[in-house]
Amino acid sequence: MSSRDRIADYGLLGDTRTAALVDECGSIDWLCLPHFDGDPVFARLVAGIDGGHFAVGPAGPAEVISRRYQPGTAVLETEWQAGAGRLLLTDGMVSELPSTLFPTLCLVRRLESRGAPVRVTVSFDPRAGAARRPMRSRAGPLGVICSSRATAVALSTDPLIHITPGSAIDVGVRPGHPLTLILSAEHHGPLTLIQPEHAWATLAQDAAGWRNWSGAIDYEGPGKETVIRSLITLRLLTYSPSGAPVAAPTTSLPESSGGSRNWDYRYAWPRDASIGVGTFLGVGLVDEARAFLYWLLHASRLDRPRLPVLLTIHGQPAPRERELDWPGFADSRPVRVGNGARDQHQLDNYGWVLDAMWLLERAGHRLYGETWRVGAALADEVVRRWREPDAGIWEVRGEPAHYVHSKLMAWLTLDRALRIADHHRTSVRRRHRWESERDAIAVHVMAHGFDISRGSYMRTYQRSDVDAALLLLPVIGIEPAGSPRLRGTIDTIRRELSAGGPLLYRYRGGDDGLVGDEGAFLPCSFWLVQALAATGAVEDATAMFTELIEMGKPLGLFGEEVDPASGHLLGNYPQALTHATLVQAALAIRDAQEGSSSIPKATP
Repeated sequence: MSSRDRIADYGLLGDTRTAALVDECGSIDWLCLPHFDGDPVFARLVAGIDGGHFAVGPAGPAEVISRRYQPGTAVLETEWQAGAGRLLLTDGMVSELPSTLFPTLCLVRRLESRGAPVRVTVSFDPRAGAARRPMRSRAGPLGVICSSRATAVALSTDPLIHITPGSAIDVGVRPGHPLTLILSAEHHGPLTLIQPEHAWATLAQDAAGWRNWSGAIDYEGPGKETVIRSLITLRLLTYSPSGAPVAAPTTSLPESSGGSRNWDYRYAWPRDASIGVGTFLGVGLVDEARAFLYWLLHASRLDRPRLPVLLTIHGQPAPRERELDWPGFADSRPVRVGNGARDQHQLDNYGWVLDAMWLLERAGHRLYGETWRVGAALADEVVRRWREPDAGIWEVRGEPAHYVHSKLMAWLTLDRALRIADHHRTSVRRRHRWESERDAIAVHVMAHGFDISRGSYMRTYQRSDVDAALLLLPVIGIEPAGSPRLRGTIDTIRRELSAGGPLLYRYRGGDDGLVGDEGAFLPCSFWLVQALAATGAVEDATAMFTELIEMGKPLGLFGEEVDPASGHLLGNYPQALTHATLVQAALAIRDAQEGSSSIPKATP
């Protein structure tokens, strides 16, 4: 299997505005400009050889001997043994722009040889648009400049080498004489060229800033290194100008190799944003938690009181879904841009948002009046709509149904609204309506969504199968930690949705409106860890967590799913939801070990 058939062989580079994926051979096979959801300039990941790439690495046979991020930073190092010499590639993108005279995108790559000279290959092939057209190119003072419509990119090198886009060139790298390559880009603006050594020094300053940021993370517990890497990844996947978190920086990485379950995740889901609030709050990163919520309140203003399923990073409706005539990753087609889930009704989203607001309030960060007015309006919308069927958390593309998890999250919406109302002026009539409807939801779910004979909550009303999203029951708080209904649900999910070891399927396939199979869903495994820790099975939770984080090695990055047979990662990558649930699982174990809990007591 080649490196381009393994999603986990890709490392993430990012600047909190866009992101690149680089494989273990040193090829950048994915980069969108000017933002996460822009057109890719390098798209070989899903567009094939004509999709464009930027490769630097050994020219001859070589073996990867080390691949790691510099601790606490977003700078990636790959080292090869190449004959008698070793070759080190350092990759990074500058996040904090030092001045207006700096390009808005600056990707730095440096090759250094050790022990003996090493021949290296440089291949620079930027493309434009869905047609994958080569860009226009011309020689510049520091290298080569390519452009297409409003986008311009430049590759500068030190020492200067003459590069022809679309063609590879071999050069020698001697010990003590590194080769530095700088990719800069602009969109709808003048392209700024910088000296490679200046860019290299700026990347070092940026790495120091990352170390300061990660050094402030308040976490001591299991998997500390992986937890910090997950938090760095979540910040890299947050569009810094607005605070919008993308679900992943990629589109159409498959949920089953060669399959058709391939979606565009380069957008922001309110659900993921709200989960991120709790994740960052749990480790003391209050500014990041607030940024997520501020974006959400701003982005949803035109749809209130309806909460959109997903939005662009600029707070606009996501584009309609369409298919591209591209070969796909590992022959997985179709390749899609846009996302059809944009038009769905997903009831659970309201619960996530109100829970995020309550977490901020409970942590001592009082909500602003406008924030609470939005939250109260969302709660009122749930009062009006909770009896309706919806598409559920898994965005099923069939007929809407009465998903139990959705009803539970509707209960959560009103429960959290009532808790917040204890600290904000709210009319008695409104509070009474929320309380009455919250209690009605609980009665309704018990009557229609719980199977007494099996002792478990079910996936939907009038069904006998289960849903791994129900593992969030301990977090929701509708059931006490020792409830037989809660424990029975956890046991049933572990038994009936097991994919082997710590892995779980979301649900049993066959009726979700889609063809083909999918892998085991990693966030569900981390929810299971969280549920076990919350219900007292701390040793079991810790063992499972340890096994799960091994699946992200060597870089500590996770996709959405795992192939249970091969252990290979599946789905768009890296996946923000997986990294957020990983951190929350770690926090749940830490809290259980310390005898504390962030989970609210069940409401009588």
